[in-house]
Amino acid sequence: MKQTILNLKNLALVLSALVLFTSCSDDETSNIIEEENEDDSRWITVAGALMGTNPGDGNGGTLIYSVSKEDAQDETVQIDPFNNGFVAPSNRTARLQASEDGSTIFNISYAGDTGGNYTKYIVNGGNNFELTGSEISIAPYVGTAPRWIKLFDGDQTGAAVYVSTEHQVNDNDTPDDVTDDYYTQTNSTIGIVTLDLVNSSIKNFQEHTITLNNEDAANGYYISRIDMPTLNTAGNKLYIGARISKIDPSTLESDSDYEILGSKTIVLDYPSLLNPTIITSGISHGNTNGYRSINAFEYNGSVYQANQSDPEGSYILRIDANNEYDDSYVFNLDEELGVTGAYVLAWRPTENGKGVLAYRHDDSVEGISGRGESYFALIDLNAKTATKITDIPYDVDFELFQYQGYAVDGTDIYLTAASVGENGNIYVVDTETGIVTKGAELINTEGSHFIGAW
Repeated sequence: MKQTILNLKNLALVLSALVLFTSCSDDETSNIIEEENEDDSRWITVAGALMGTNPGDGNGGTLIYSVSKEDAQDETVQIDPFNNGFVAPSNRTARLQASEDGSTIFNISYAGDTGGNYTKYIVNGGNNFELTGSEISIAPYVGTAPRWIKLFDGDQTGAAVYVSTEHQVNDNDTPDDVTDDYYTQTNSTIGIVTLDLVNSSIKNFQEHTITLNNEDAANGYYISRIDMPTLNTAGNKLYIGARISKIDPSTLESDSDYEILGSKTIVLDYPSLLNPTIITSGISHGNTNGYRSINAFEYNGSVYQANQSDPEGSYILRIDANNEYDDSYVFNLDEELGVTGAYVLAWRPTENGKGVLAYRHDDSVEGISGRGESYFALIDLNAKTATKITDIPYDVDFELFQYQGYAVDGTDIYLTAASVGENGNIYVVDTETGIVTKGAELINTEGSHFIGAW
C-alpha cells in the first residue's frame, strides 16, 4: 500500500523529542506518526473527500492528516490521507473547522444515523487525532444535516442553522379556482443554535418565522436557505447569509425565470438570538449563504461577505458597524478578474485584508465531476482588487465546489490544489508579497478530491 513519506531532514529540525514511525504490514490500514512541533510552528491538517458513486461527489466520507507547517512547505514530503488518514466521523462529507492555531479540529457529522453529532480532536500529527471532551448532538435543534460554522470569538462558539418553509394560501379559494388573493406569502421558519466548543454544550437556541417585505412576499419570493453565521466586530449581532427563491403565486410551483432580488442578510441580536431583521444590498443581487466554506469574515471593524449567483458576477460586500450594507463599497469580481459570471466558491482573508479566493466563471468547462473548472485568485479588500494565481496548474478536472477551508498562519495561506482523482500539492501564498510556493505533494485516489487545509 502507499505510505506517507516524510522528509527526515526537516523532521530532525522540527522534532525536539521522539518521532515514532509505525511500519505498515500487509493487513494494516494506517500509518500512525506522532511528532512534536517547535514553539513557533503549527499543524496543517489536510482533508480529502472520498468518491461515493460519482467522481468528485465526496459522498464516501472524509479523511484527514496533519503535518507541521515546515513539512507542508516541503515539496519532497508526500501526504496520503486516503490510505493513511484518520476517518472524520460523517456519513457524507464531514463539516470541519479548526482552532485558530491549528491545534484542534472540530467536526459535526453530516447526514445518516450520526448526523448532527459534534466531536472535538486534539491534533497530534499524522493520523493521530485525539478525541477530547464530550460528544453532543445538535440534531434535535437543527436536524441531522446541519449547516454550521465556528464563530471568530477565540474558538469559543459554534453556530448552526436551518430553515423550513410553508406556503400560505387563502382557504376560501382553491388552485382550480384561483383568484388574485389565493396565495398570500411563504413563511420561512429559521432555527439557530449556538454551541459551546470548549465545554461541548448547547448555549442557546431560538426559532423565528420571517418573511420578506409585503410586495416581495406577495410576488412569491421567500428565504429558502440560510448558512454561514458571522459575528460583527462588537460581538452583539449575528449575520446569517440567505438564499432567495420564488414560486409562481398562481400555481405554487417553483419559478426559475424571475428577477433576482438584492442580496440579503438576516441580522439577530447576539448572544440572545432575538429580534431578527433583514438587510438588503443596494449594489448586488443573488445569494449570501455560500455553500461549504465560510462566506463572511470580520475585518477592520466591518464584515465582508461574498455573494453568489449574481447576474453581474459575484461581489465582495461590506456590512459596517451600523449593521447595514455599505453600498459605497463596490468590489465586483467580474471587473477585477476580467471574466463574466464569476462565482465565489470559497475565500479567506488574513489579518492584512489580503487573501485567497476560489472561483469559477461562465466559460469554465465541466470536467469529470460535472462541475466547472475552478481557479484561485489573490484578493485585497482594501484596494478592492483580485488577480488570478497563475503559479498553480489548472485543468478541466480542477474543481473546488466543495472546498471548505484554508489554513491561515499570520499573513500566509495554505491551500490544497489537485484535480479530481489526481495528485496535487499544498501551496503556500504569502499574501503580503503575492509569492506562491509549491509545497508537499498530495497523493490522491480515483474519483476523490481534496477539500482544503486547516
